[in-house]
Amino acid sequence: MTWSILARDDSGRLGVAIASRFFAVGALCVHTQRGVAALATQALMNPLYGPQGLALLAHGSTPQDAIATLTAADRGRDQRQLHILPARGRPAAWTGSACVDWCGHHLGEDFSVAGNMLAGPQVVAATAEAFAATRGRDLAERLLAAMQAGEAAGGDKRGKQAAALRIHADEDYPQLDLRVDDHAEPLQELRRLYEKSLERYQPFMACLAGRSDSAGITDRTVIEERIARFHRERGGER
Repeated sequence: MTWSILARDDSGRLGVAIASRFFAVGALCVHTQRGVAALATQALMNPLYGPQGLALLAHGSTPQDAIATLTAADRGRDQRQLHILPARGRPAAWTGSACVDWCGHHLGEDFSVAGNMLAGPQVVAATAEAFAATRGRDLAERLLAAMQAGEAAGGDKRGKQAAALRIHADEDYPQLDLRVDDHAEPLQELRRLYEKSLERYQPFMACLAGRSDSAGITDRTVIEERIARFHRERGGER
C-alpha cells in the first residue's frame, strides 16, 4: 500500500521519500540515523523494524544481516516489506511472499526503491529512473522528482492520501522532516511544503545548536544575515 525511495548524496546526507493511500504514512514507516542508515518499513509494516534495525546497523550489522535478523524473529514477515540504505555501501531489501501485488524492489548503488499494492512494476522503475536522471540536483528535489514520476506511472493502485520527506545530515536530528498526513494530492502538497521550507526554515535550521557548535547562532541579526545569504546563493545557482 506504499512505495518509497531511500537515497544518499555525495556529502553523506541520507534521504527518504514515501507515499501511500494510507493516513500518516510518514509517522512510523520512515527511520533515519546520522552516519548509520535510512530505513523504510511498509506493507503490513512492523514499526519495531525501525529502531531495532538501526540499532543492529549501528553495532556493525550489514543491511542484509539486519534484515535477516529482523525477519527471522517476526512471524508476520511474509506480510512485510523493508529496505535499508546504509550510510556507506549497497542497500538491501525484503519483500515478503504475502505482500499484495504489485510488489517488489529495485536496488541501486546509492538508492533503493520498494513498493507494494502498486499499479505495476512501472511505478518502481519510473521512480528509480527519475532519481538517476536528476543527479547533480539537491537530494530533496531529486527525491520529490522521483516520487512524482512514480505517481505519474500509476503509484498506489488504490489512490492517494499521504506522503513524507526526510533529509538527515550530520546531526542527531533531521535537517528536514516534512509530512502530509491526509490530502487529495499529497505529493503536490509535499512539494509546496518543501518550497515553503526554503523561505526561512531550512536556513534557520543551519543556525541551530549542533555537534560542531553546542550553542549555535543566537544573535538574531546574524541569523537574518545567514538567511539572506542562503537566498543569494540559491539565486546564484539558478
